[in-house]
Amino acid sequence: MPQSKLTDRFGRTVNYVRLSVTDRCDFRCVYCMAEDMTFLPRQQVLTLEEIARVARNFVDLGTEKIRLTGGEPLVRKDILELVKEIGTYGLRDFAMTTNGSQLTTMAEPLRKAGMHRLNISLDSLDADKFRNITRTGKLSQVLDGIDAAREAGFRGIKINTVVMKGRNDEEIPELIEFARKKQVDISFIEEMPLGEISEHDRGLALCTSEEVRDIIRKHHELVPATEDSGGPARYYRMEDSETRVGFISPHSHNFCSTCNRVRVTVEGRLLLCLGNEHSVDLRRVLRGNPVTDDKLRETIINAMDLKPERHHFSTNGDVQILRFMNMTGG
Repeated sequence: MPQSKLTDRFGRTVNYVRLSVTDRCDFRCVYCMAEDMTFLPRQQVLTLEEIARVARNFVDLGTEKIRLTGGEPLVRKDILELVKEIGTYGLRDFAMTTNGSQLTTMAEPLRKAGMHRLNISLDSLDADKFRNITRTGKLSQVLDGIDAAREAGFRGIKINTVVMKGRNDEEIPELIEFARKKQVDISFIEEMPLGEISEHDRGLALCTSEEVRDIIRKHHELVPATEDSGGPARYYRMEDSETRVGFISPHSHNFCSTCNRVRVTVEGRLLLCLGNEHSVDLRRVLRGNPVTDDKLRETIINAMDLKPERHHFSTNGDVQILRFMNMTGG
């Protein structure tokens, strides 16, 4: 019988896995990718069957929460088949991070396939700024996608905003009002130093969570929420709204002591930490001869010893990790 939970050297239980299903995306967001990206050859990418096998074995090892990420997961062909399969695993929480571009047609099928929640990226409510940040995105398409997700009956919808000084920080009050109006949650994220970019200076663009909170407090009192989200965000509430406001602060308030997460990249690397290169090659195990679930679980269990105590992101914009976010899985 497989062990019922994964524990690392520091006594942290790992029960949350983010699975990347593709490194491709129909956007080219400035903090996530270079403008001209080279994507992985198909044979290096895990098949949907291999991803499902990884998910099932993590569930056997006590995983309660799975998030599908990318790139943009909804550009992966036959993604609904994977959602239907993982939807049968009895997870406490099954979510997807998406840029929202495909939700007008995909929201309802996702809900019916067993997806519980959606995190939708939205960095600006100004069409021109949105285009500049995403390079290829169309704001109206994403706004329609958010409405489609609400109409499909998703109760757990969260907006994710990466805040950058001089790019979208002045929109923080407007984004809060948008979330309140749509009755969805919103999280503000400090930009992470992943991948070499030339488009802007990350050190100058960094807007800390404390700075964002100070802006919001000019309009709304924020009260710390009591519930635990099971992820890296720290949530606050406003007395006159059900909308929760979250802050993900890899620079100014790292969340390592309670980290319960690992990531699997689309090429099958099990990443033990977003901010370190510690990883194990699951694809080699999945394509070994013979392929056994016992071997896969043993590899996952042994990998927990590589999970570092914490990450160390600098605030000057220096890149410590050369892989881009689309390669990592958001």
